[in-house]
Order: sequence, then C-alpha cells, then structure tokens
Amino acid sequence: MRGVDQIDFLELHPGAAPAKGVTAWLVDALRAAIADGRLAAGARLPATRALAADLGLSRGVVVEAYQRLTDEGLLSGRTGAGTVVTGLAAQPREPSRPREASAMRLPLPPSAGVDLDLSPGVPDLSAFPRAAWLRAERAVLATATNADLGYGDPRGNPRLRTELAGWLARTRGVQTGADDLIVVNGVAQALALLAQTARSQGVTEVAVEDPGSRGTRDELAHWGLQPVPVPVDGEGLRVDRLAATGLDSVLLTPAHQFPTGVVLSPARRRALLAWPGLIIEDDYDAEHRYDRAPVAALQASAPDRVAYTGSVSKSLAPGMRLGWLIAPRARHADLVTAKHASDLGNPALPQLIFAHLLAGGDYERHLRTVRRRQVRRRDALLHGLREHVPQARVEGVAAGLHLLITLPGPADDTELARRLEQDGVRVHPLSWHRQLDGPPGLVLGYAALPPDRLLEAARRMGRTLGAQRAR
Repeated sequence: MRGVDQIDFLELHPGAAPAKGVTAWLVDALRAAIADGRLAAGARLPATRALAADLGLSRGVVVEAYQRLTDEGLLSGRTGAGTVVTGLAAQPREPSRPREASAMRLPLPPSAGVDLDLSPGVPDLSAFPRAAWLRAERAVLATATNADLGYGDPRGNPRLRTELAGWLARTRGVQTGADDLIVVNGVAQALALLAQTARSQGVTEVAVEDPGSRGTRDELAHWGLQPVPVPVDGEGLRVDRLAATGLDSVLLTPAHQFPTGVVLSPARRRALLAWPGLIIEDDYDAEHRYDRAPVAALQASAPDRVAYTGSVSKSLAPGMRLGWLIAPRARHADLVTAKHASDLGNPALPQLIFAHLLAGGDYERHLRTVRRRQVRRRDALLHGLREHVPQARVEGVAAGLHLLITLPGPADDTELARRLEQDGVRVHPLSWHRQLDGPPGLVLGYAALPPDRLLEAARRMGRTLGAQRAR
C-alpha cells in the first residue's frame, strides 16, 4: 500500500479558506483530488495530527474532514492502519459531443428580431387583473389555515373544485361535482395524465383533428400516443372518417376548432356522441365567443363518455399553469393516482386565489373586459388584412384569440412565415398544424397586440406577400 507522507502536491493553502468554512474547504479539496486521480485508490493519507500540523489547522478540523469523506465512501480508516483512499480513480472522460438540435416545439421562445408576434394562443397579458388578484391574495392569506398550506388532496383544493364545478355548470353546461374534478397544471398536464393512463392500458394511438394543434400532437406523442389524423371540414371533425380508423379515443376542440375556428355542427355532434369511444374535449378558449353564447360542452350530453379539460391559459395567463380535468368516473381513480405521482398536486395559493376570484365575480368581470378589448383587436386585424392582404380568405372570426387566413393558388406557407419573421412578424404556417395535405395558410393570433401594431403587422404581411408573388 502506497503511503502519502506529504500532500504538498495538492497545493493546499488554508489561508484561502473562508473563516467559518475551513472543514468544508478541506473536504472539497480532498474530494477533488480523489475524483481527478491525484489521490489514487489505495493511497494512505497522513495521520490527522501530522496533516493538521502541516497545514496549521486544529486536529479536530482534519478529523471531521476525514470522517465526512469516510461517510461518503471515499476513505476508509482502521485503528493502526491509517486512513486509506477507497474512491475509484478518475475514469477517462469521453469527449463531449454537441447536442443535436431538438425538433421544433411550440410555443416558440421569444426572438430578438421579432417585434410583432402573432403566435396564436397568447392572451393579452397586459390585461391580467393584477389589482383583483392582489386583493384576493391578501384575503386568502388573511384566512388560509395552516392545513391549506400543507400537502393536500392531489385532486386540488376543495374550495377551488367546488367553485369550478359551479362555474363550468353555469357557463359550459358541464355535469360535474367537486369530487369528480381534478385541478391540473394546464391542459398540457391533463393530456399527459390521459396519455399515461391510456398507455398503461395498452393504448398506442389516438385520433386527432387535422388540421389541429401541433403542440397537442407533440404532447401526446411525447407520452407514447401516436396521433392519427382525421380530416376537418366546414362542419368540424369528419366522424365518418373517425369511425373508419378503428380507434377507440379521439381528441378534438368542438366549440372552436383549432385552427380553423369551425364549430362542430349539430349533426356531427350527434354522430360523435353515437360513436362508442372515449371523447377528449379540449375546451381551450370557449370563454372568448363574440357573436353569441358558445355552444354547450359535449361533456354536458355524455359525462360518462367525455373527458373534459380547460384552463385559464387563454383567459388569465399561460404562466398560471392552472387548469381542470373532468373524466368519466371509470377513469377518475387512475387519473388521480397519476396526478399524485406526477407532482402531489398543484400549488396551494394560486388555487385559493382563483377560487376567491370565482366566488366574488371578479373572474367574470375580467372576462367581460377582455372580450371587449379582443373584439377591437380582432376588428383592427381584419381591417388591416382587407386593406393589405385582400386576396386572403379569413376564417374563424367569431370567437377565440386567432384568425386563419388561407391563400389562393400554390404557396409555401412555411417559407412565407420565414420571410415574415425576417421582417419582424411571427405567425404560424398552417402546415405546422397539419399531418395531411391541404391548402396553405397562416394562423394569426391577435389578442396580445394593440390595434395599431396589428395594423402594422398586416401592412408588413401585404408587403411580404407582394414581394413573394413578384418572384
């Protein structure tokens, strides 16, 4: 066994150690020497008295340092045999490899070159009800119990579940009680839980709308469910084509189809409700209907067949990560188990604050305010498109936070979106949201920008389209 009588080669300088952290400094220095091979496995360290004298430290510091490294399994000490390095010598490092660029995932991060971001699905974040939220937060903190701040029911706080059940019954016709509702971190987590429980039962595919949300497809695929496209037309999902897939579950946006804006027609609703599989209803922006009350949720007609999900991402802010999932009772227990395993439950305070906003009517007042603002913004974008992009066909104007424009003739909408981004305007090419072939188009979100900026975006779009046609 090789001894180490002096460890000057470690270049230990106690004067550089913090006044109240000498022991930790010595532990870190010895651990680093073991890790990089300067103290090889089998090397015997100096006796504690000798090392303490050599470094000008108290023996207690060295004894404690040796003990900590012994507890970590890096040293071994026996009476009469001294202290020996037992840690493995450093392994040769593999050369680092650059990470491969990951596939595009939505939503896209901000870009310094984009000053007009028309990405769909983003609400007016400047309209977040800060004053009402602050009042509610103060009220909640004044009344919350200690138990409210502990580990709670993974389904969510019972006060929020009660308020949400009432709100969804009044506004969307949803049939649920507080016990059937699960509070989730947005629709993304609801889909993740549904996908995980489906995979555990051997399901590998799910039908989705086409065109349909690229982000939703990516979420399902991440959890092992292959999205199978089913065409959408002017009446919504083609239920006949759904039946032809032979699948037993489908995800759709019946109240305001993304991205076309189509509402599932009454005939298609009846056909879908007669179809025997599981219906996953993403009610992502039903609060934003401008011409009339939104059609009732599908879940209202078939609570034993529909898994219903929604969130505040389009009404308050996506950063809240607050949503809900109501599933058929036969699936409820498995989903609660998956939610518990995922995160033990949502953060307590945002749940209590949102419950307070619902109970006091502040949330409804906020929605009325933002709907008026969004109508003005939608109208500004429509005016700009009529003036600068008159050849475009505009769809989906009656609801939501986005418009779809389709373009005449052959066009590469991905290339067009790239050129627009070079001009500072970000949009989604319709092809991002397709798996099947279809006409080109652009998906334009309008809620996040004021009217004058939307007019400028339309002007730049007209300029870019004109330049592309001239090529």
